[in-house]
Amino acid sequence: MISIGIDVGSIAAKIAAYDGEKIIGTALLPTGWSPKSVGEQLLKEILEQTKTSRDNIKSIVGTGYGRVSLPFVDKKVTEITCHGKGAYYIDPKIRTVIDIGGQDSKVIKLNEKGMVVDFLMNDKCAAGTGRFLQVMANALEVDIDDLSRLATGAEPANISSMCTVFAESEVVSLVAEGTPKEKIAAGLLQSVCNKTYSLVSKVGVEDKVFFSGGVSRNEKLGELLEEKLGVKIVSTKESQFLGAIGAAIIGY
Repeated sequence: MISIGIDVGSIAAKIAAYDGEKIIGTALLPTGWSPKSVGEQLLKEILEQTKTSRDNIKSIVGTGYGRVSLPFVDKKVTEITCHGKGAYYIDPKIRTVIDIGGQDSKVIKLNEKGMVVDFLMNDKCAAGTGRFLQVMANALEVDIDDLSRLATGAEPANISSMCTVFAESEVVSLVAEGTPKEKIAAGLLQSVCNKTYSLVSKVGVEDKVFFSGGVSRNEKLGELLEEKLGVKIVSTKESQFLGAIGAAIIGY
């Protein structure tokens, strides 16, 4: 028997399968307009990937903002709990999780048993999230995945606003003034780092720190956070699947 975790975020939906000992499969798709449809599509994909059938599923757990739109799940659990459980599975020594997703960012503190003891979430605006970086990348006319490469080794331009609308206007003005894209990209990542630091400082940080969410793929931002926080930031290929992994484990 296996359990399935589905994490439907604002930009990407993730799924993970757990056999009681290890994660045996993951998949990811853009969320699109229908969380229900993408959830069903992911479920079909993970069953094919793991060569199993619906009869062999012990439980399906939904998490993320789109979990309410998944009628086929057996249980719905908050992403805070699932991220904590997922982080503890990856490394039981993790005590702090910094998660930056498409439209929110959160800091989660865990105890030695992997239980959530405190958290803080910024979900009032897109400041410092994946959506923010996507809008800024569009304004620079580059792919969002190029921001890390552009920013490496560049002196950051000053981006004074974290509001997505005003920051976009700043970027457009900087481009018009002839400011190199490298400096603008560095400035944007520095501003996201500062915003994240402000959130983390309200909760406190303890080793080990795990960086999750789609934005964790930005290596330069991870380096900036390490420098700002003065701690080692850990990120793995499973970072973006943390919520789905935790949901699958809870389901088992």
